[in-house]
Amino acid sequence: MDFKVSLTIVAYNEQDYISGLLEDFLKQTYPKKLTEIVLVDSGSSDNTKDIMLQFKKEHIDEYADIIVDDNPKRILACGCNIAINNSTGDIIIRVDAHAQIPPEFVENNVKHHEEGEMVTGGARPNIIDEDTPWKRTLLMAESSMFGSSVADYRRNTEKSYVKSIFHGAVRREVFEKVGIYNEGLGRTEDNEMYYRVSKGGYKICMCPDVISYQQTRSSLKKMLKQKYGNGYWIGRTLAICPKCMSIYHFVPFAFVIGCVLAIILGFFSAIFPILYFSLYGAVAVGMTVLAIIGEKKRSILNLALPVLFFLLHFCYGVGTLCGLCGLIKKPPTRTETRTVKLEPKSR
Repeated sequence: MDFKVSLTIVAYNEQDYISGLLEDFLKQTYPKKLTEIVLVDSGSSDNTKDIMLQFKKEHIDEYADIIVDDNPKRILACGCNIAINNSTGDIIIRVDAHAQIPPEFVENNVKHHEEGEMVTGGARPNIIDEDTPWKRTLLMAESSMFGSSVADYRRNTEKSYVKSIFHGAVRREVFEKVGIYNEGLGRTEDNEMYYRVSKGGYKICMCPDVISYQQTRSSLKKMLKQKYGNGYWIGRTLAICPKCMSIYHFVPFAFVIGCVLAIILGFFSAIFPILYFSLYGAVAVGMTVLAIIGEKKRSILNLALPVLFFLLHFCYGVGTLCGLCGLIKKPPTRTETRTVKLEPKSR
């Protein structure tokens, strides 16, 4: 079967990355005439949309179609739904604007769909946009299981069936049955959608020959902001779809609560904060040693990893705490709890 594939990007102020990703699209080994590209701009103030329009002007004749649309709400889930509703492909692949994909990415996904899979994806290692000692250190923190997460898509290289996937290639009929993205969610829209996919009876296949890459945030400030936002939406989503969360999502929250309790108990005996932070420090140093051993280009800046681990965990945990507290002040709305249906295929 010749599957038509819709490659989609939703972007906001991504002029530094989107050109490279579009170049990756051009290099795909899957036939261009069986490929449709859908680009959605979320109100960018830089040249992101101009780059999209220029790409369409230069390459429209090579592809089945190239569509450029706007996301006026500027919410990622809304942009994803606009992209899906603009798509006419049998398989729809959402590619993050901060990503890179190798030439065989689409072809390998399609191969597994030809074998009968309905949702496919693969490992997603982190990369950096510039090879400097500090950015390599940030990459080490992000790539570490201790600094980031144990999600399968980050490091699993064996074919298996998982709860969620990064850059998933989803058959259109899956969206038709289970719905598309929940527009009331931020950061956790994938978790909730893939939960519905699994509940709908579909398996999510982790394929060893499918790989894509995610750009690590280019500064510590951006990385901490990202972790806080991730944690916030983990907390808020707990009241909307608790079953789409895993226990590891709440480890940083437990760490922050432990910090607070240790400090409070420290007023009665100094042994409590000393033991708590010493134990954490020992684990952080141990994980730092393991990360440095596996690093080819070592730097004195790598010694900052224990501090980076602490900051990442603390920001994520505080975000989760704020998300949970926000549920009291602002309970979930109907928008946050409803399932958005896929519009009828019109083109």
